[in-house]
Amino acid sequence: MSSKELDNLVRVGLLKKEPADQGEFNGLVKSGRTRLNDARTPGLSPEGRFDLAYNAAHAFALAALRWHGFRPDNKRYVVFQSLEHSLGLKPELWRVLDKCHSVRNLAEYEGHFDADEQLLKDLLRITEAVGLSVEKLGPVSAKRK
Repeated sequence: MSSKELDNLVRVGLLKKEPADQGEFNGLVKSGRTRLNDARTPGLSPEGRFDLAYNAAHAFALAALRWHGFRPDNKRYVVFQSLEHSLGLKPELWRVLDKCHSVRNLAEYEGHFDADEQLLKDLLRITEAVGLSVEKLGPVSAKRK
């Protein structure tokens, strides 16, 4: 994990520095965990499950950034692209989340949902891994400088 790359994103205006807050971090992790658990409900529509899983992934990714003392500057996608630096997530995994962001945008802004069962499975699997990694970060006060 590297704050150098995150600092570079501050310089280009995609992130801003903001002190981490334990309450916010805890709330984001709880929100992510709740949404991920709900996304596993088999009786829900694929669109609903995707939406819940996507928002869980976003909550976990934002929690990781906040733990490091950063906040995105009005760009939702940057939380996924930052996972390589905030949690050490491999590019092939965060790119799936980035693809899910595009699918979410098409559904949200153009009314076109285009996600197959495999993408939903991948989203659920990667979101679980991100959630576990975020939970292992520990208390905000324990963050490394």
